[in-house]
Amino acid sequence: MNLDGLEQFLGDIGSIVWGPYLLIPLLLGTGLYLTVRLRGIQLLRLGAALRLGLIKRKDDDAEGDISQFQALTTAMAATVGTGNIVGVATAIGIGGPGALFWMWVTALLGMASKYSEAFLGVRFRATDAAGEKSGGPQYYLERGIPNGFGKFLALAFAIFTVCACFGIGNMTQGNSIASNLERSFHVPTWTTGAVLAAMTMLVLVGGIKSIGKVTAGLVPVMILFYVLGALYILMVNIASVPAAFVEIFTSAFSGSSAVGGFVGSTIMIAVQYGVARGIFSNESGMGSAAIAAASAQTTHPVRQGLVSMTQTFIDTIIVVSCTGLVIITTGVWNSVDPETGKQISAAIMTGQAFSHGLPGQWGHWIVTIGLVLFAYSTILGWAYYGERNVERLVGRGGVMPFRVLFSLVVFFGCTVQLGVVWNFSDVMNGLMAIPNLIGLLILSGLIVRETRYYLKHDPKLEASRAEIEAFMKGEPGWAEWKASESAPSGETPPAAVRVG
Repeated sequence: MNLDGLEQFLGDIGSIVWGPYLLIPLLLGTGLYLTVRLRGIQLLRLGAALRLGLIKRKDDDAEGDISQFQALTTAMAATVGTGNIVGVATAIGIGGPGALFWMWVTALLGMASKYSEAFLGVRFRATDAAGEKSGGPQYYLERGIPNGFGKFLALAFAIFTVCACFGIGNMTQGNSIASNLERSFHVPTWTTGAVLAAMTMLVLVGGIKSIGKVTAGLVPVMILFYVLGALYILMVNIASVPAAFVEIFTSAFSGSSAVGGFVGSTIMIAVQYGVARGIFSNESGMGSAAIAAASAQTTHPVRQGLVSMTQTFIDTIIVVSCTGLVIITTGVWNSVDPETGKQISAAIMTGQAFSHGLPGQWGHWIVTIGLVLFAYSTILGWAYYGERNVERLVGRGGVMPFRVLFSLVVFFGCTVQLGVVWNFSDVMNGLMAIPNLIGLLILSGLIVRETRYYLKHDPKLEASRAEIEAFMKGEPGWAEWKASESAPSGETPPAAVRVG
């Protein structure tokens, strides 16, 4: 089979995995189920979660490797990437403006999934041979589901995640950076690859504490830089904003008619691309954010679960919305490329929209710089996801070789064409989500029970460590978490876990 055949084969598998009969209903169904069982936690507790994660930023005297804010920015670093720029354009270009509505739906329901997986990531975390906290689906699926099926799900997640990290978290991001710098500033791709590989290695050798420090400084700046540019365009085009919302809600349920080179989309296409690109952007339900959450200094799993939940809100409701509204209000989403006579490709659609809305070269620069920062932060976040799963599969000794290999692969990604890798990444991302979503459904009883008990005593997330110790004393979940905190990676905590 040649490369074209392999690319087509992987594309066909990806269309099944991300199609309307497998991952889409599983993602939306799990998010809806958890939303109902957790009584709309993502809406009722959003304000308190934002205060804790963005203003207070850490729990005093708590165990963990990095602050809650750094854990949040590490997860955001991995998710706020090319999906927020190119992914949104792809969804709207193929599914019409209605795809943005389904991205919002996916985010709102996905916040319950993101809370649940981050809660479990902390709840079942352990300490590895180097004294660092390690957790995520690769651990909580096995520890929370006490049978061979749980171990099977955990190993499947770990394998798929290691494979995915070299694709969507490495080569595709590096390629986006290199191609944009070459097109915008005539920087040779090999130069970008060499610099990017060296910078990545420099950060990764310091482990999660180094990654946390870099992302804590980089992520807020890059998001603010990008969002301010988008808000300026929306203010200039304020008269078009109401019509854009009408178009979004109308086409979400009726499809969009053909305009210029745009092929008319059905409702199902809008849903499919909205959900698929939404998950690609915010990763809710994939389980990846739980890996970063597990490293946080927190006094209770509920607290970090709520902080991690805000990542989906910021990623999709804020950043993705800005991109989508700029594309729609400027009219670029259904405009025609004069050279080809076809619809403008998703790869340049966002750049065209920003260039159309901002004077001079500002729009072009904002999108190019934003994409470079977004993609580089994604590389760092996914490097951590990959190493934690390598540690789960082969032990701590595999971490440093993984960091070196991961950094070298960045150079490779910058210098080659990646059609096959993109399709491979889509498949691996989808396969990551399946064992995690199954686990969330099985462990939903535990999640709900322990969440309700904690929030009954600390609804505003303001309790001190001493107060938490006092009202949690004697609770089975509390004793189990303490046992899990001290259990080395790969060992099952002594206390049995109820999953009903």
